[in-house]
Formats: sequence, C-alpha cells, structure tokens
Amino acid sequence: MAFKFQINNDVTFNHDTKLLKKAAQLTPKLTEKVVHPVMLTKVVPNKSKLDQVGMEKVADVSDLDQMKFQRDGKVVLDFGRHYVGKFKLNIRHVGSPQDAPLALRIKFAEVPAELTYESADYDGWLSKSWIQEEVFHIDQLPVELTLPRRYAFRYVELTVIDTSPKWSAVFSQPEVTAVSSADERTLTPIKLTDPDLQKIYDVSVDTLHDCMQEVFEDGPKRDRRLWLGDLRLQALANYATFGNNDLVKRCLYLFGGMTAQDGRIVANVFTSADPQPDDTFLLDYSLFFISTLYDYEQHTHDQTALTDLLPVAQKQMDYALQYIDQNGVFHEDEDYPVFVDWSNEFDKTTSGEAIIIYVLKQFMTLLKETQQETQKYAAVLQKMVTYSLNELFDPAKNLFVSGDQAEVNVSSQVWMTLADVMPAKQAHDVMATAEKELFPIKGIATPYMYHHVAESLLKSGLKQDGIRLLKSYWGKMIDLGADTYWEAFEPENPDYSPYDNPIVSSYCHAWGCTPAYLIKKYLLN
Repeated sequence: MAFKFQINNDVTFNHDTKLLKKAAQLTPKLTEKVVHPVMLTKVVPNKSKLDQVGMEKVADVSDLDQMKFQRDGKVVLDFGRHYVGKFKLNIRHVGSPQDAPLALRIKFAEVPAELTYESADYDGWLSKSWIQEEVFHIDQLPVELTLPRRYAFRYVELTVIDTSPKWSAVFSQPEVTAVSSADERTLTPIKLTDPDLQKIYDVSVDTLHDCMQEVFEDGPKRDRRLWLGDLRLQALANYATFGNNDLVKRCLYLFGGMTAQDGRIVANVFTSADPQPDDTFLLDYSLFFISTLYDYEQHTHDQTALTDLLPVAQKQMDYALQYIDQNGVFHEDEDYPVFVDWSNEFDKTTSGEAIIIYVLKQFMTLLKETQQETQKYAAVLQKMVTYSLNELFDPAKNLFVSGDQAEVNVSSQVWMTLADVMPAKQAHDVMATAEKELFPIKGIATPYMYHHVAESLLKSGLKQDGIRLLKSYWGKMIDLGADTYWEAFEPENPDYSPYDNPIVSSYCHAWGCTPAYLIKKYLLN
C-alpha cells in the first residue's frame, strides 16, 4: 500500500480574495478546557491490545509530587482519553543545590504502542519531524514548563535523561489546555440499546471532536491539514452531531478560493498560517468539493454560498468530464489519479466511473436549484450509466468488473451502489453477491474505504451486514484500545502501519469518524 507524493511546481493557482475573505471571517473561536491526568501508569505487555502492549496503573496522580527522579527515571501520565492541546508542567528539585542542568525528554502518545519505539530508530518515508517528542535542558529550577506546540495524545511520558547524583527532579501540576471548535452544548446524546454500537458511536464523536479545530483537520497529530476526501466525511458526521455548519462553509470557501487556473481543485490545503494550496491533485477528491457543497446545501439551504461556489464546482466538473469519451467511458490520467483508497493493488477505473456518476447527479441537482441548464450534463450522465450497466456489469457474476482484465473488486460494487446506477433491488443483490464472493475484505487498511463499504451495505438494505461490519472494523479498533479511530487499520493484520512504525501514525484521524453519521442515518431513521 502506498500513497505517491506529487510535485507539481508548474501549476498556477488562483487566490480569490473575495472567497478567502469569507473563509477568514468564518474562522471559529476554539473552546479551551483545562484537564489533568487521571493516573500514573507504565507500559506492560498485553496481547489483546495494539502491538501487544497496554498500560497499567502504578500510582495516583496525587502521588506524583512525592516522587523523585534521577537519571533514566520515568513516569507516564494518563489523561484518561484523547486530547488535543498544549501541555504544562511544574518542575522543582530536591537535595543539594542544582549543580547541573535537568535534561528531560517528554513524549506524547495517542496509543501505548508509540511509547515502545525509540525515535532514533525511525527510518520511514514519512518525515520524522512528526514524532511527538521534545528534549529540554533546564538550567534553573523551579520552573513552570509550558510547551508552545500543540500535541494530540492521551499519554505523556516524562523521562529524566539526567540530573546529577546530588539532587532529584520532582514533577507536579501537569495539565493540558485542550482545544476544539466543536461545541459540546450542541451535541444531543443518543441512547442505543446495543452497547457495542453505543461505544462505536461515542468514539466516532470523540474522533470528530478532536479533528475539529480551525478547520476540519485530517489528523490533529498529523497532518493537521484540510483534505477534501476527509472533509466530505467529516461534514456528514458533523451534520449528525455537532452541527457546526459554518466550519463546513469555511472549508468550502478555502478550497473554492485556491483552485488551479485550469479549474482543478486541490486535494488539500494548508491553513496554519496564510492559507496555501498543496500541489497534490486527485480526481475523486476534486470532485468531492461538489459533493460536499451539495451535502452542505441540502442541510443549510445557503443560497449565498451556493451562488459563490457553484461556478467553482462547474469548472471542476467540466474539467473532469474531459476524461469521459463519447461512449461514456472514463479514461484515467495517471497525473490526475482517482484515490479511492491507499491500496494500489486493485483496479480503480470502474470506481472512478461510478464516482463521476455519483457527483454528476449531485451537481445537476445544484444546477436545477439555481435554474440553470442541465441538458449537456444529462446527456453525459445517460451515456455513463448505460455504459456501466451494459459493459461493466457482468450478469453471470452479478458483479461489476474493472479494467482491461475485467477484475472483480469490492470497490467497484460499492461505488456503483452508492451512485445509484442500478434499481434498489439490483443494488441489494449485487452487494449480497459481493459480500458472499469478496468478503472478508483483504488488503484494505483505511477507514475511508471501509466507510464506503459500510454505507453501501446499509444503503442497499443489508442492515445486519452493515452492523456486522461496523462492529468488526470500528469495534475491533476499540477492542485493541482505541479512544479515537485510526488513520489505518487492517483487521487481518492489526499491527499494520503504512509507515512501518506507529510512532508517526495518526491514531485520531478524520476519515474514521463516520459511524455517527451511519448510525444516525441508517439505524435510527
């Protein structure tokens, strides 16, 4: 599994000051909450948890300021749940006068497994600068040590690299100022009769909560960026929970204000300083700007936003349709690929065909709402649907095929179902066949793809099968110790990391937050 970096230095970007000004005006005020650790712990073997390690209580937090630490002494603070924020700690010394600096290492971890790896041993392809670790040399104690950088964590490991033989370090009053733009007062709790689904729902809400910052971040540990594929799913979960529609609107304006001059919408933008578009382009992510705008409009009926952003959507739609030939066939451009999932081990052309159909239908609805002509797009849509049913669907297999080798894969069935290419009864039968022939799923490690599988099952009427997948995928993460849902999880290989090391993996990741949406839409209505 791999995600290929793109470098497109020759792209010229628009900076629409009107749209970007509106995005800036929608910047939310973050809610701050001071929280304290709930216990002192240590890492212990636990075969039932991720990487076969868990945590064990060693003392109450009230005991911390009675503990003395010298060379190699360490303690782990457990904050009880995942938080995003800034850490503060008081440190003093006891014994003889301080005749040497305190050398202190602080490691932040979302899961216990991160604490078992040495940063120096990491040699993965992703930047090691994402490792949540700091080393301090403190010449004069006592001190109130306030870290300026924001971290995402549940656990904080304090390791004394050295003091001197004459004195010891003592820690007290550790706390984190946790931040989020999610307003918990707007969240209406739900009570489910199934305790497993209740937990899955609650962890989904926690995941979304911690990813809601000044934008919908993909992960508050890493990448701290606004990705369009993630945004679409976060927005759906947000409508079902916190209802912060202005945050969705802000993100849409950010993407709409920084398109390429040829009309393409970037896959992600940087927002920590002045907004800046990345030079990465994924066809399906670009199209999901239209999908996110459609969903936003359905929930808000915001005509001003629609008027502002529909021209951006139309340029993107027109650009994408150049990859559809006169027979309605999608031809992928390797320089503008469809993402669908991290895995490159399956053919994605049929998925791409279905995604364009899915978005084209939504786009035409937006045009109709603004009394604009749809005839040109309707003609393309008809050709694509006809081609999909006549050429991509194999009646003998009762499944869609993909690519020159007529490959059968899960994603093709999922996206053709979500795109409503077939009548409801046929979609039900196709997904039932897919489950019989292609499950259990292998080689897929993203909650992003699993979301679409789960939704296609629920949408096609396979309710119990959808529930089973929610429990076997998101529920399994909880069994392994998840407080928030992970960037990557491969059930048949639970310890899998796309970076070969959990120390840079994200364990609170936006595209895992959708069970709240799925449960609200398909199981409660």
